[in-house]
Amino acid sequence: MSGFKLMVQGTTSDAGKSVMVAGLCRVLARRGIKVAPFKPQNMALNSAVTAEGGEIGRAQAVQAQACGLSPSVLMNPVLLKPNTDTGAQVILRGRALTDMDAREYHLNKPRLLQMVLETFEELGQGREARLVEGAGSPAEINLREHDIANMGFAEAADCPVVIVADIDRGGVFAHLYGTFELLSDSEKARVKGFIINRFRGDPSLLDSGLAWLEQKTGVPVLGVVPYLRGLYLEAEDAINVQQTDEDARFRVVVPGLPRISNHTDFDALRLHPKVDLTFVRPGGDLPPADLIILPGSKSTRGDLQALRDQGWDRQIARHLRFGGKLIGICGGYQMLGRRIEDPQGIEGAPGGSDGLGYLDMTTVLTGDKRLTRVQGTLTLAGERASVTGYEIHAGRSQVNAAQPFLLAGEADGAIDADGQVIGGYLHGLFDEPQACNLLLRWAGLEAQHAQGQDMTTLREQGLDRLADCLEQHLDLERLFADLKGWQA
Repeated sequence: MSGFKLMVQGTTSDAGKSVMVAGLCRVLARRGIKVAPFKPQNMALNSAVTAEGGEIGRAQAVQAQACGLSPSVLMNPVLLKPNTDTGAQVILRGRALTDMDAREYHLNKPRLLQMVLETFEELGQGREARLVEGAGSPAEINLREHDIANMGFAEAADCPVVIVADIDRGGVFAHLYGTFELLSDSEKARVKGFIINRFRGDPSLLDSGLAWLEQKTGVPVLGVVPYLRGLYLEAEDAINVQQTDEDARFRVVVPGLPRISNHTDFDALRLHPKVDLTFVRPGGDLPPADLIILPGSKSTRGDLQALRDQGWDRQIARHLRFGGKLIGICGGYQMLGRRIEDPQGIEGAPGGSDGLGYLDMTTVLTGDKRLTRVQGTLTLAGERASVTGYEIHAGRSQVNAAQPFLLAGEADGAIDADGQVIGGYLHGLFDEPQACNLLLRWAGLEAQHAQGQDMTTLREQGLDRLADCLEQHLDLERLFADLKGWQA
């Protein structure tokens, strides 16, 4: 396989693999090097719609932005979207194939590896570099056989590897040394460096530990990356902890459904200085709020039942009686209707469920998933705002005698007769400042405070800040020594 290639693996989930690949992609792109991101196998409920109308992990969409590219299905050929604790929807090159349990999927990995390698080769055509993100940890012994996500891919693609560890978690030397020692001899030989991520304090205090690690493994430490406070990059799957201003008085609550998907919808609210955004975990009560938002879901009927089991349906009804506002997005929108039918068993056993009944509509789940980017006009309370986002959903909703609130070639969404409940399929509803401002004003935030975040600008600023940091703290000369035309 031609061209420069490098794989970033991690000692644990959330060690910084996604962030490191995004930052290094921006480093190369700023020097005019044609680079693209790749992740052989991703397991996440946060996904993005590509230009081809396919579905990939959201982290790869952010990495594509770092490269100045439009997201492509070539960047993430295998996406797993969990729908139970032991099973997931399998998406190959952007299209949903089937549901598999963990054992069945494991047996199919050898067949998938060839497709992954072919996709990696196709991605490299016309490009000088490809940066690859691993998944989880390469030291998960039970997953080593038929691995396509970490060292199994690296060996098959003959790809050099760096391993990143998060020192903020503690035990960083044990993580790195233990991970390295659990690799085979051939795998160890392709590890060209370690990176320590999210360090707070004086890095000279690590000197003795770094010397010990290099002496024990023979692998250089390529750098210690500091903890970047306030850095915004979309999370691959874990829900970001909200960051709020002490003066924030406008309260938004999101029920943390068991199969919540695309929670990055709420990043613009999480970062809004006048919004106090709270994700409520199962077992907790919904606190008093100005606005409740029902999020997307990978298992709408199952999450609707979980919502009822938590008593959240009664708490939502009380919220509305006290004048609060309610929004449903995608699966949350389907829950707001009168009925959800699943005659084909798309999400589980065939059957149907009563919805919450706030919107006069019925949804039928179907096997043909809608994947599309959307540009349109949001209409609410006599005002209009442009909006850009995407749809990822199974099923179609029949709305009866309700006012749509989104116009994008065709009408989407619905507003109840009292103007208190709205819902629609659009993800990214709050990402554009004009639309976010309109929604917050509708929900009750004073106009002078409803100043939404420009999420595209925030992502760009975050990527540039990250690239600046990596240029300062990593030995890029050593890291990119084999990249033709590289100059630090």
